[in-house]
Amino acid sequence: MKNLRMLLSGTVMLLVLGLVNFYIGYHLWVLLEEFVPGLSAGFYWTVFMVIAFAYMIGMVPWPKSLKPAARLFKVVGSYYLACMEFAVIMLPLTDLLYWILGLTGVERSLFTAEAGATLLLLLAVFLIWGSRNAWSTIVRSHPIRLDKSTGTSSPLTVAVASDLHLGNIVGNRHLRKMVAEINRMNPDIVLLAGDVLDDSIEPFIRNRMSEQLKQLKARHGVYAVLGNHEYYGGSIAQYTRVMADIGIKVLQDEVVETGGVYIVGRKDKTAESMEGGRKSVAALLEGLDHSRPILMMDHQPTGFDIAAKAGVDVLLSGHTHRGQIAPNHWITRRLFELDWGYLLKEKLHVIVSSGYGTWGPPIRLASRSELIKLEVLPEGSRSYNEEPLSAKTVLA
Repeated sequence: MKNLRMLLSGTVMLLVLGLVNFYIGYHLWVLLEEFVPGLSAGFYWTVFMVIAFAYMIGMVPWPKSLKPAARLFKVVGSYYLACMEFAVIMLPLTDLLYWILGLTGVERSLFTAEAGATLLLLLAVFLIWGSRNAWSTIVRSHPIRLDKSTGTSSPLTVAVASDLHLGNIVGNRHLRKMVAEINRMNPDIVLLAGDVLDDSIEPFIRNRMSEQLKQLKARHGVYAVLGNHEYYGGSIAQYTRVMADIGIKVLQDEVVETGGVYIVGRKDKTAESMEGGRKSVAALLEGLDHSRPILMMDHQPTGFDIAAKAGVDVLLSGHTHRGQIAPNHWITRRLFELDWGYLLKEKLHVIVSSGYGTWGPPIRLASRSELIKLEVLPEGSRSYNEEPLSAKTVLA
Protein backbone atom coordinates (compact mmCIF):
# COMPACT_ATOMS: atom_id res chain seq x y z
CA MET A 1 0.00 0.00 0.00
CA LYS A 2 2.83 2.37 0.91
CA ASN A 3 4.62 1.62 -2.38
CA LEU A 4 1.40 2.26 -4.30
CA ARG A 5 0.98 5.66 -2.62
CA MET A 6 4.58 6.55 -3.47
CA LEU A 7 4.04 5.49 -7.08
CA LEU A 8 0.87 7.58 -7.35
CA SER A 9 2.56 10.58 -5.73
CA GLY A 10 5.50 10.28 -8.11
CA THR A 11 3.19 10.01 -11.11
CA VAL A 12 1.20 13.09 -10.07
CA MET A 13 4.41 15.05 -9.48
CA LEU A 14 5.78 14.14 -12.92
CA LEU A 15 2.45 15.07 -14.53
CA VAL A 16 2.40 18.48 -12.81
CA LEU A 17 6.04 19.13 -13.72
CA GLY A 18 5.33 18.12 -17.31
CA LEU A 19 2.39 20.52 -17.59
CA VAL A 20 4.30 23.39 -15.97
CA ASN A 21 7.26 22.88 -18.26
CA PHE A 22 5.03 22.61 -21.34
CA TYR A 23 3.56 26.01 -20.36
CA ILE A 24 7.06 27.51 -20.01
CA GLY A 25 8.37 25.77 -23.12
CA TYR A 26 5.47 27.00 -25.26
CA HIS A 27 6.14 30.63 -24.31
CA LEU A 28 9.85 30.24 -25.05
CA TRP A 29 8.98 28.63 -28.39
CA VAL A 30 6.77 31.58 -29.33
CA LEU A 31 9.60 33.96 -28.43
CA LEU A 32 12.24 32.01 -30.38
CA GLU A 33 10.03 31.96 -33.47
CA GLU A 34 10.28 35.75 -33.45
CA PHE A 35 14.08 35.62 -33.69
CA VAL A 36 14.78 32.19 -35.25
CA PRO A 37 11.99 31.49 -37.76
CA GLY A 38 11.96 27.96 -39.09
CA LEU A 39 13.45 26.38 -35.97
CA SER A 40 12.68 22.65 -35.86
CA ALA A 41 9.95 21.96 -33.31
CA GLY A 42 11.19 18.43 -32.70
CA PHE A 43 14.75 19.61 -32.01
CA TYR A 44 13.54 22.46 -29.79
CA TRP A 45 11.24 20.36 -27.62
CA THR A 46 13.80 17.57 -27.23
CA VAL A 47 16.48 19.97 -26.02
CA PHE A 48 14.05 21.89 -23.82
CA MET A 49 12.66 18.83 -22.05
CA VAL A 50 16.14 17.41 -21.46
CA ILE A 51 17.11 20.70 -19.78
CA ALA A 52 13.80 20.90 -17.90
CA PHE A 53 14.30 17.45 -16.39
CA ALA A 54 18.11 17.63 -16.20
CA TYR A 55 18.16 17.71 -12.39
CA MET A 56 16.14 14.49 -12.20
CA ILE A 57 18.30 12.92 -14.91
CA GLY A 58 21.40 13.78 -12.87
CA MET A 59 19.90 12.10 -9.79
CA VAL A 60 19.65 8.73 -11.56
CA PRO A 61 22.36 6.25 -10.35
CA TRP A 62 24.26 6.09 -13.64
CA PRO A 63 27.26 3.76 -14.22
CA LYS A 64 30.61 5.15 -13.10
CA SER A 65 31.67 5.98 -16.67
CA LEU A 66 28.66 8.31 -17.02
CA LYS A 67 29.02 10.02 -13.63
CA PRO A 68 30.71 13.17 -15.05
CA ALA A 69 27.81 13.65 -17.49
CA ALA A 70 25.32 13.09 -14.67
CA ARG A 71 27.04 15.79 -12.59
CA LEU A 72 26.78 18.19 -15.52
CA PHE A 73 23.07 17.43 -15.87
CA LYS A 74 22.58 18.14 -12.17
CA VAL A 75 24.35 21.52 -12.38
CA VAL A 76 22.39 22.56 -15.49
CA GLY A 77 19.17 21.31 -13.92
CA SER A 78 19.86 23.26 -10.74
CA TYR A 79 20.02 26.55 -12.59
CA TYR A 80 16.94 25.61 -14.61
CA LEU A 81 14.98 25.15 -11.36
CA ALA A 82 15.62 28.83 -10.57
CA CYS A 83 14.59 29.82 -14.09
CA MET A 84 11.44 27.70 -13.77
CA GLU A 85 10.40 29.45 -10.57
CA PHE A 86 11.01 32.83 -12.20
CA ALA A 87 8.91 31.77 -15.20
CA VAL A 88 6.05 30.39 -13.09
CA ILE A 89 5.72 33.81 -11.43
CA MET A 90 6.37 36.11 -14.38
CA LEU A 91 4.70 34.37 -17.34
CA PRO A 92 1.14 34.43 -15.92
CA LEU A 93 1.60 38.15 -15.21
CA THR A 94 2.80 38.65 -18.79
CA ASP A 95 -0.21 36.73 -20.15
CA LEU A 96 -2.51 38.83 -18.00
CA LEU A 97 -0.95 42.04 -19.35
CA TYR A 98 -1.35 40.75 -22.92
CA TRP A 99 -5.04 40.05 -22.27
CA ILE A 100 -5.63 43.48 -20.68
CA LEU A 101 -3.94 45.25 -23.62
CA GLY A 102 -6.23 43.34 -25.98
CA LEU A 103 -9.31 44.44 -24.06
CA THR A 104 -8.22 48.07 -24.22
CA GLY A 105 -7.52 47.92 -27.96
CA VAL A 106 -3.76 48.50 -27.72
CA GLU A 107 -1.69 47.27 -30.66
CA ARG A 108 0.08 44.02 -29.64
CA SER A 109 2.09 43.10 -32.73
CA LEU A 110 5.42 43.83 -31.02
CA PHE A 111 4.34 42.55 -27.60
CA THR A 112 6.06 39.14 -27.84
CA ALA A 113 9.47 40.55 -28.75
CA GLU A 114 9.32 43.43 -26.25
CA ALA A 115 7.94 41.35 -23.39
CA GLY A 116 10.42 38.54 -24.12
CA ALA A 117 13.40 40.89 -24.11
CA THR A 118 12.18 42.46 -20.86
CA LEU A 119 11.72 39.09 -19.18
CA LEU A 120 15.17 37.88 -20.28
CA LEU A 121 16.72 41.06 -18.87
CA LEU A 122 14.86 40.59 -15.57
CA LEU A 123 15.93 36.94 -15.48
CA ALA A 124 19.58 37.96 -15.90
CA VAL A 125 19.25 40.45 -13.03
CA PHE A 126 17.54 37.79 -10.92
CA LEU A 127 20.30 35.24 -11.55
CA ILE A 128 23.14 37.69 -10.93
CA TRP A 129 21.63 39.15 -7.76
CA GLY A 130 20.58 35.71 -6.55
CA SER A 131 24.10 34.34 -7.09
CA ARG A 132 25.54 37.23 -5.11
CA ASN A 133 23.20 36.46 -2.20
CA ALA A 134 24.09 32.76 -2.34
CA TRP A 135 27.87 33.09 -2.47
CA SER A 136 28.51 36.17 -0.31
CA THR A 137 27.96 35.33 3.34
CA ILE A 138 26.68 37.40 6.24
CA VAL A 139 27.73 36.70 9.83
CA ARG A 140 24.82 37.35 12.19
CA SER A 141 25.67 37.84 15.88
CA HIS A 142 23.32 36.87 18.70
CA PRO A 143 24.30 37.74 22.29
CA ILE A 144 22.24 35.55 24.63
CA ARG A 145 22.19 36.12 28.37
CA LEU A 146 21.40 33.11 30.56
CA ASP A 147 20.84 32.93 34.32
CA LYS A 148 23.06 29.86 34.50
CA SER A 149 26.76 29.22 35.13
CA THR A 150 29.46 27.66 32.99
CA GLY A 151 31.96 27.74 35.84
CA THR A 152 33.73 30.79 34.42
CA SER A 153 32.92 34.48 34.08
CA SER A 154 33.97 34.59 30.43
CA PRO A 155 31.42 34.61 27.60
CA LEU A 156 31.28 31.55 25.39
CA THR A 157 31.56 32.05 21.63
CA VAL A 158 29.68 29.44 19.60
CA ALA A 159 29.92 29.43 15.79
CA VAL A 160 26.93 27.83 14.07
CA ALA A 161 26.60 26.75 10.44
CA SER A 162 23.67 24.86 9.00
CA ASP A 163 22.65 23.60 5.57
CA LEU A 164 26.06 23.54 3.90
CA HIS A 165 24.71 21.14 1.22
CA LEU A 166 28.20 20.12 0.16
CA GLY A 167 28.12 18.34 -3.17
CA ASN A 168 28.39 19.07 -6.88
CA ILE A 169 27.17 22.68 -6.56
CA VAL A 170 28.52 23.85 -3.21
CA GLY A 171 32.13 22.72 -3.16
CA ASN A 172 35.53 23.30 -1.65
CA ARG A 173 35.76 26.96 -2.64
CA HIS A 174 32.69 27.97 -0.63
CA LEU A 175 33.67 25.56 2.14
CA ARG A 176 37.13 27.15 2.50
CA LYS A 177 35.49 30.55 2.92
CA MET A 178 33.27 29.16 5.66
CA VAL A 179 36.15 27.57 7.55
CA ALA A 180 38.19 30.79 7.37
CA GLU A 181 35.25 32.92 8.57
CA ILE A 182 34.45 30.61 11.47
CA ASN A 183 38.09 30.43 12.55
CA ARG A 184 38.21 34.24 12.52
CA MET A 185 35.51 34.15 15.20
CA ASN A 186 38.00 32.32 17.46
CA PRO A 187 35.12 30.15 18.70
CA ASP A 188 34.98 28.06 21.84
CA ILE A 189 32.59 25.60 20.16
CA VAL A 190 31.56 25.01 16.54
CA LEU A 191 28.15 23.50 15.80
CA LEU A 192 27.01 22.17 12.40
CA ALA A 193 23.23 22.02 12.57
CA GLY A 194 22.44 19.47 9.85
CA ASP A 195 22.46 19.04 6.05
CA VAL A 196 26.22 19.18 5.80
CA LEU A 197 25.77 16.92 2.77
CA ASP A 198 23.59 17.52 -0.26
CA ASP A 199 22.17 13.99 -0.42
CA SER A 200 24.98 11.90 -1.95
CA ILE A 201 28.25 11.51 -0.06
CA GLU A 202 30.11 10.74 -3.31
CA PRO A 203 31.25 14.31 -4.19
CA PHE A 204 32.11 14.93 -0.52
CA ILE A 205 34.50 11.96 -0.65
CA ARG A 206 35.73 12.51 -4.21
CA ASN A 207 36.62 16.15 -3.59
CA ARG A 208 38.10 15.40 -0.15
CA MET A 209 35.95 18.03 1.51
CA SER A 210 36.62 16.50 4.91
CA GLU A 211 40.16 17.92 4.66
CA GLN A 212 38.65 21.41 4.63
CA LEU A 213 36.27 20.70 7.51
CA LYS A 214 39.22 19.35 9.47
CA GLN A 215 40.64 22.89 9.55
CA LEU A 216 37.83 24.12 11.83
CA LYS A 217 39.33 25.18 15.16
CA ALA A 218 37.45 25.40 18.46
CA ARG A 219 38.69 25.22 22.05
CA HIS A 220 36.01 22.80 23.16
CA GLY A 221 35.30 20.87 19.97
CA VAL A 222 33.27 20.69 16.77
CA TYR A 223 29.91 18.89 16.79
CA ALA A 224 27.29 18.15 14.16
CA VAL A 225 23.82 16.66 13.82
CA LEU A 226 22.08 14.95 10.93
CA GLY A 227 19.69 16.76 8.62
CA ASN A 228 17.06 15.34 6.31
CA HIS A 229 19.50 15.31 3.36
CA GLU A 230 21.94 13.01 5.16
CA TYR A 231 19.03 10.58 5.49
CA TYR A 232 18.09 10.98 1.82
CA GLY A 233 21.69 10.18 0.82
CA GLY A 234 21.58 6.90 2.73
CA SER A 235 25.24 6.96 3.81
CA ILE A 236 24.91 7.97 7.45
CA ALA A 237 27.28 5.30 8.81
CA GLN A 238 30.01 6.23 6.33
CA TYR A 239 29.45 9.93 6.90
CA THR A 240 29.71 9.66 10.69
CA ARG A 241 32.93 7.63 10.33
CA VAL A 242 34.51 10.19 8.03
CA MET A 243 33.51 13.02 10.38
CA ALA A 244 34.85 11.13 13.40
CA ASP A 245 38.18 10.63 11.61
CA ILE A 246 38.60 14.42 11.39
CA GLY A 247 37.55 15.02 14.98
CA ILE A 248 33.92 16.04 14.42
CA LYS A 249 31.39 14.15 16.51
CA VAL A 250 28.00 13.65 14.84
CA LEU A 251 25.48 13.56 17.67
CA GLN A 252 22.57 11.20 17.09
CA ASP A 253 20.23 11.59 20.06
CA GLU A 254 23.31 12.18 22.20
CA VAL A 255 24.56 14.72 24.73
CA VAL A 256 28.09 15.92 25.41
CA GLU A 257 29.31 18.24 28.15
CA THR A 258 32.03 20.63 27.08
CA GLY A 259 33.15 24.14 27.99
CA GLY A 260 30.78 24.22 30.93
CA VAL A 261 27.66 23.64 28.76
CA TYR A 262 25.68 20.68 27.48
CA ILE A 263 25.43 20.16 23.71
CA VAL A 264 22.36 18.13 22.84
CA GLY A 265 22.15 16.71 19.32
CA ARG A 266 18.86 15.27 18.11
CA LYS A 267 18.39 12.98 15.17
CA ASP A 268 16.54 14.73 12.38
CA LYS A 269 12.76 14.52 12.25
CA THR A 270 13.19 12.35 9.14
CA ALA A 271 14.26 9.52 11.48
CA GLU A 272 10.61 9.21 12.54
CA SER A 273 9.68 7.93 9.07
CA MET A 274 12.95 6.36 7.90
CA GLU A 275 14.55 4.97 11.04
CA GLY A 276 11.74 4.10 13.42
CA GLY A 277 11.86 7.24 15.54
CA ARG A 278 14.09 9.34 17.75
CA LYS A 279 14.36 10.07 21.46
CA SER A 280 12.17 12.72 23.01
CA VAL A 281 13.72 15.94 24.27
CA ALA A 282 12.76 15.03 27.84
CA ALA A 283 14.55 11.67 27.55
CA LEU A 284 17.68 13.33 26.19
CA LEU A 285 17.76 15.86 29.04
CA GLU A 286 17.06 13.34 31.78
CA GLY A 287 19.74 13.46 34.47
CA LEU A 288 21.42 16.65 33.25
CA ASP A 289 22.42 19.40 35.67
CA HIS A 290 19.98 22.16 34.73
CA SER A 291 22.09 24.80 36.44
CA ARG A 292 24.36 24.50 33.39
CA PRO A 293 23.40 26.00 29.99
CA ILE A 294 21.78 23.49 27.62
CA LEU A 295 22.26 24.10 23.89
CA MET A 296 20.33 21.82 21.55
CA MET A 297 20.67 21.26 17.80
CA ASP A 298 17.56 20.02 16.01
CA HIS A 299 17.80 20.49 12.25
CA GLN A 300 14.13 21.16 11.55
CA PRO A 301 12.64 24.04 13.59
CA THR A 302 9.77 22.29 15.33
CA GLY A 303 8.66 21.50 18.88
CA PHE A 304 9.57 24.79 20.53
CA ASP A 305 7.00 24.30 23.30
CA ILE A 306 8.37 20.86 24.11
CA ALA A 307 11.97 22.10 24.20
CA ALA A 308 11.04 25.05 26.43
CA LYS A 309 9.14 22.81 28.84
CA ALA A 310 12.03 20.30 29.01
CA GLY A 311 14.48 23.03 30.01
CA VAL A 312 16.48 23.69 26.85
CA ASP A 313 18.08 27.14 26.95
CA VAL A 314 19.11 27.58 23.31
CA LEU A 315 17.63 25.74 20.32
CA LEU A 316 19.56 25.91 17.04
CA SER A 317 17.95 24.90 13.74
CA GLY A 318 18.15 25.45 9.99
CA HIS A 319 16.41 23.51 7.22
CA THR A 320 14.13 26.27 5.87
CA HIS A 321 16.74 28.33 3.93
CA ARG A 322 14.15 31.05 4.58
CA GLY A 323 12.52 29.79 1.39
CA GLN A 324 15.81 30.39 -0.48
CA ILE A 325 14.06 32.10 -3.41
CA ALA A 326 11.26 34.61 -2.89
CA PRO A 327 8.32 34.36 -2.58
CA ASN A 328 8.93 30.93 -1.02
CA HIS A 329 9.61 32.67 2.31
CA TRP A 330 5.90 33.43 2.50
CA ILE A 331 5.32 29.66 2.53
CA THR A 332 8.01 28.78 5.10
CA ARG A 333 6.76 31.59 7.33
CA ARG A 334 3.40 29.82 7.51
CA LEU A 335 4.78 26.30 7.81
CA PHE A 336 6.99 27.01 10.83
CA GLU A 337 6.51 28.95 14.04
CA LEU A 338 9.87 30.54 13.24
CA ASP A 339 11.37 29.99 9.79
CA TRP A 340 14.32 32.36 10.24
CA GLY A 341 15.86 34.62 12.85
CA TYR A 342 15.46 34.79 16.62
CA LEU A 343 12.57 34.04 18.98
CA LEU A 344 12.35 34.08 22.77
CA LYS A 345 9.76 31.54 23.90
CA GLU A 346 9.39 31.63 27.67
CA LYS A 347 13.06 31.11 28.65
CA LEU A 348 13.98 29.31 25.44
CA HIS A 349 16.12 31.19 22.91
CA VAL A 350 15.42 29.89 19.39
CA ILE A 351 17.68 30.70 16.45
CA VAL A 352 16.84 29.43 12.96
CA SER A 353 19.50 30.01 10.31
CA SER A 354 18.81 30.52 6.62
CA GLY A 355 21.83 28.27 6.04
CA TYR A 356 25.24 28.57 4.48
CA GLY A 357 24.82 26.65 1.22
CA THR A 358 21.91 26.09 -1.12
CA TRP A 359 19.76 23.22 -2.32
CA GLY A 360 19.31 23.03 -6.08
CA PRO A 361 20.20 26.35 -7.72
CA PRO A 362 22.92 28.43 -6.04
CA ILE A 363 20.46 31.31 -6.03
CA ARG A 364 18.92 33.22 -3.13
CA LEU A 365 16.33 35.98 -3.25
CA ALA A 366 15.04 37.55 0.00
CA SER A 367 17.49 35.17 1.69
CA ARG A 368 21.23 35.23 2.32
CA SER A 369 23.99 32.74 2.94
CA GLU A 370 24.74 33.16 6.63
CA LEU A 371 26.77 32.00 9.59
CA ILE A 372 25.75 32.50 13.21
CA LYS A 373 28.05 33.88 15.88
CA LEU A 374 26.43 33.05 19.20
CA GLU A 375 27.77 34.79 22.29
CA VAL A 376 26.50 32.92 25.35
CA LEU A 377 26.62 35.18 28.40
CA PRO A 378 26.27 33.04 31.54
CA GLU A 379 25.31 34.41 34.91
CA GLY A 380 27.82 36.99 36.13
CA SER A 381 29.63 37.36 32.80
CA ARG A 382 29.98 40.43 30.63
CA SER A 383 29.85 40.68 26.89
CA TYR A 384 33.23 41.44 25.38
CA ASN A 385 32.06 44.90 24.41
CA GLU A 386 30.70 45.52 27.92
CA GLU A 387 34.00 45.02 29.74
CA PRO A 388 35.08 48.27 31.49
CA LEU A 389 38.14 49.98 30.06
CA SER A 390 41.18 49.93 32.28
CA ALA A 391 44.60 51.55 32.09
CA LYS A 392 47.89 50.44 33.55
CA THR A 393 51.18 52.25 33.35
CA VAL A 394 53.86 49.99 31.95
CA LEU A 395 56.51 52.60 31.14
CA ALA A 396 57.58 55.57 33.27
